[in-house]
This record gives sequence, structure tokens and C-alpha cells, in this order.
Amino acid sequence: MGLWDKLKGELIDIVQFMDDSNDTIVHRFDRLNNEIKYGAKLVVREGQAAVFINEGKIADVFKPGTYDLKTQNLPILSTLMGWKYGFESPFKAEVYFVSTRRFTDQKWGTKNQVVMEDPQYGPVFLRAFGTYAIRVKDPAKFIREVVGTDSNFTTDEINNQLRNIIVPRFSAVLGKAQIPVLRLLGNYDELSDLVTKRIGPELEEYGIEVLNLMVENISMPPEQEERFKQLGAMKTLGNVNVNMQAYQQFQAANAIPEAAKNPGGLAAAGVGLGMGIGMAGQFNQAMQPMTAAQPAMPPPLPSALAFFAALNGQQAGPFELTVLQQHVASGQLKRETLVWKQGMSAWTPAGQVQELGSLFTQMPPPLPPQ
Repeated sequence: MGLWDKLKGELIDIVQFMDDSNDTIVHRFDRLNNEIKYGAKLVVREGQAAVFINEGKIADVFKPGTYDLKTQNLPILSTLMGWKYGFESPFKAEVYFVSTRRFTDQKWGTKNQVVMEDPQYGPVFLRAFGTYAIRVKDPAKFIREVVGTDSNFTTDEINNQLRNIIVPRFSAVLGKAQIPVLRLLGNYDELSDLVTKRIGPELEEYGIEVLNLMVENISMPPEQEERFKQLGAMKTLGNVNVNMQAYQQFQAANAIPEAAKNPGGLAAAGVGLGMGIGMAGQFNQAMQPMTAAQPAMPPPLPSALAFFAALNGQQAGPFELTVLQQHVASGQLKRETLVWKQGMSAWTPAGQVQELGSLFTQMPPPLPPQ
């Protein structure tokens, strides 16, 4: 046997990829010097596509089936290599096998809390997580836009990128849909459909199709969850149009029995018995709708301004102006800190709120440089 026959026999005559993993999306077929016999067999199984690349350019793409690798089956590659009159010597090409099956049970979730504006209760802080499935819709585009020259591309390598797309679009859908939070927590299917429609066109630019994106859980911080339970209790008692003032009166009325359990009773808690009865009367008035037959009552005394503030990435408060002044002095509250009070449409930097302007003008200017 001559040297050429020996070398020729070492060249690959079957090009195929048997995938026994659950996470491989793209696998590059390895062989010495990228040389393939002319007339070799290409086997592409169901759930696969084979992409031939010549000198960095994507050439032919094969769907499931068995092919003889000759010029008639490689029209683009033959043109790139200048095979005008046929060619029967070994040729060089990179072959990438792309899995086109579904990859299920991929996880997504919000790392930080997402703020949404509820039309009735104001700002709400939420966390969410769920699952999704993907598959490669356009193998050539997927290799061009995502894989590059990676010889073994798995789901782990794309999951972070997909999560970075899904989470911001989820936040945008929440803001645009304006679904009340109580309805949101019980209707995950509608939200899942909205998010899928939003991210679908964007991921198609990478040659990927998103399937079965599911929102599995949405949760609130414990303090907000407790607040919503109390608001639900108020509605059960008959106050359908719950507002912040009624909620505060409801909390005050609930605090009376707890204060009575303290040593010294109500007086030791800083509320006299008469004040407790008055608070209960205010609560009773708030829970019963006014009718034309009832005598006119004077409006309640104006309450002190109270603001919520975003401190250390969390909602805090409400704080009265005296407490906010202390936060300014300690450096916790700055002009750019977001604040909100009842009646404001959105969170706003403290330096732009007229009622808080005096808090910052009372602070001395910084010392001049030495």
C-alpha cells in the first residue's frame, strides 16, 4: 500500500454526531486538519442540523437525512472552493452539528425587586421567577450571532444572556400592562403570554425561539404582604374603596386591643381611653359610607406630612419631616433619594419635592479646600 493510500484511508468517511447529553446545543465535528473524504457519508439525525463552514463563511446547511458529500450536494461550498468541473480529492471544511430539539426547564428570575405602580395601592415591590423552553429555529443565524467558534456550546452558556433579556422585558410588561397587583398574583397565565410576545421577536434575531415561558411565582416583601392582608380584611368588612387614610385608621383601631395588653394599659402606651374611643369612632365613620340623611360633619384635622423613602434599596417609612431631617443630617437621605407620599403619581428625587426643599437648605455648605 502506497503512502497516499494510507493517508487516504485515515481520512473520515462518515460525518455524524451521536449526542448523549441533555444540554449540548452545538458541537463541532473534530477531525485531523478538517479533512473529509470526497463522497463521504453525512448522517444528520432527527432534531439536528449540520452546518458546513469554509474559511469562516457559512456554506451549506443540511436537514435530517443521509447525504453523499459531493459537489452536487455541496453547491455553496463547491462555489467557495472553486470546484467548477468536479473534484474528487479530500476537501477541508468545518462541520457544526446544531441541536434543533426543545431544551426545557430553563430557569429565570429577578435578582432584585421590581417596582410596579398599582392603580389603587401605589408602589409595590415584587420578585418573580419561572421557567421557559427554547429551541434553535435558524441554525446558521445561531452560529453566526451566538456560537462563533465555540466547539461545544451548551445551554449554560446562553442562559445568563437569556435571563438578562427576559427580566428587563418582564419589568417593562408589568409597567405597561398596569394589572392590579391582587389580580396579578392570581393570573400568571396572562402575564406569561404578555412576556412571551414581548421577547419573541428579539430572540429571533439570534435564531432562537422561546417556547412555554411560564411565570411560576410572584412574591412581595413580608411587610407589604402583611399590609395587603389587612387591606383585604378591610374589604371583607365592607369598605370596597380602600384608601391610605382608611388603612391607617384601620391599623390604629387594631392597635387599641394590643395596647391594652401592655403594663399600665392604654395610658402607658401613650393613648388615653378617651383617645382610643375617638380613634374607634373615626374608624367606624371611615367604614360606613356617608348618606344624604346624615348631618354634615366637619373635615378631619390635617395630618402631618409623611413620606416613604427608598433607603438602601428598600422601601422605608412613612417618615414625618422631623425624622427626615435627621436622615438628611446623617447622610441617609440625599437630594437624589427617591421619595413618595399619598397623592404623588410616581417616586421622585427628594430634592425636586417642594415640601422637602427646606430640609436641604438648612444644611451648611461643604468646607472650602485647605
